[in-house]
Amino acid sequence: MHSTAYITRFVLIMTTIVAMVLAFLSFGLKPIHKKNEAVYNKKAILSAIADQLEGDYTKMTDDEVQGIFDKNITQEVINMEGTVLGSEDVIAAGYPGGRAEDIDMRKEKKKSDEDRIFPIYTYTKADGEKLYILSVVGNGLWDAIWGNIALKSDKNTIAGVAFDHAGETPGLGAEIKDNQAWVDQFKGKSIYDEQGNFVSVDVKKAGGTKNLPHAVDGITGATITADGVDAMLEDGLEFYEPFLKKNN
Repeated sequence: MHSTAYITRFVLIMTTIVAMVLAFLSFGLKPIHKKNEAVYNKKAILSAIADQLEGDYTKMTDDEVQGIFDKNITQEVINMEGTVLGSEDVIAAGYPGGRAEDIDMRKEKKKSDEDRIFPIYTYTKADGEKLYILSVVGNGLWDAIWGNIALKSDKNTIAGVAFDHAGETPGLGAEIKDNQAWVDQFKGKSIYDEQGNFVSVDVKKAGGTKNLPHAVDGITGATITADGVDAMLEDGLEFYEPFLKKNN
């Protein structure tokens, strides 16, 4: 039988070897993880304009997704005054890449309003029409919710939306992502009234909003999540208002 000292040395050696292997794998796979995360985030942005794209973005290769961003999308970052920031300002805010795609919306949500910065993605279609994709973040029933809102060239009419969540209930709150019919309600709605006042888009519990220009039906059984989407849209889109008015 092996002595206690032998067993102890063996365990220590094996523990050290395993730790080194895990550290090596973690370090070696980090670039892959970062690339996969970047592609995932880009697809999330494209999901708001899915029906404007040539092809199904969910089946595109990484290079095809990047190709759309390189050819058709202009990235900008704004502050609360609607001023477009230079890459040096974005880097100073804690994002080494200095681009809109580098911004962590959940991190920004925790900052004071005067320190927050938001991304804007301008997608130019083949016919020259521009769509403005705005990112928003909020709180659902259990955890964070977020989304991308695409506005038409009038910077008022919604061309498409896409939402996601960290932990909403399947079949209920998770419908903000999974129920395409509910998501499609937002198309054609307006975030400004006829007088040019910002009104956002209300998510109403009672329903019957088909012919209302600034409202969509809620989700049965998911009132708190729907209220979270409502608040997220109002708070998030209002932040972009200075930019939208300044550049309209």
